[in-house]
Amino acid sequence: MLNEERIKLMTKMACYEENEGKRNVAIGNYFRGDYIALQVIKSIVSATVAFVIIFAMFIFYDFEVFMADIYKMDLLQFGKTVIIAYLIFTAVYAGISYGVYTYRYTKARRSLKIYYNNLKKLAYLYDREKKNREV
Repeated sequence: MLNEERIKLMTKMACYEENEGKRNVAIGNYFRGDYIALQVIKSIVSATVAFVIIFAMFIFYDFEVFMADIYKMDLLQFGKTVIIAYLIFTAVYAGISYGVYTYRYTKARRSLKIYYNNLKKLAYLYDREKKNREV
């Protein structure tokens, strides 16, 4: 005998597993702090690469003028300015990443909690049907 409620629940759960369930399970395998720290570290590496590319494009855009002015400028001050710009850029990028990945982790955990509750409900429906057949 087919139980319509159980079939709907299993279909809903299968759809979840195929779509966002895989990603959420991967996220849910981490502790909150570990997941966020790993993602922020990845973001800092990405921000560093992006900053180097942007800085290189800035220098190479007007390379002839830069080379002509290099003897006139205070290199120590220029280096400090570049490092401060890098630190600000990376800090802002890491802060945004922290917020985004905290939100994603919270959303994934909430979604997994609903999924696990549906699993418990499905097990309950199987047990109830098994008891009804025995009687």
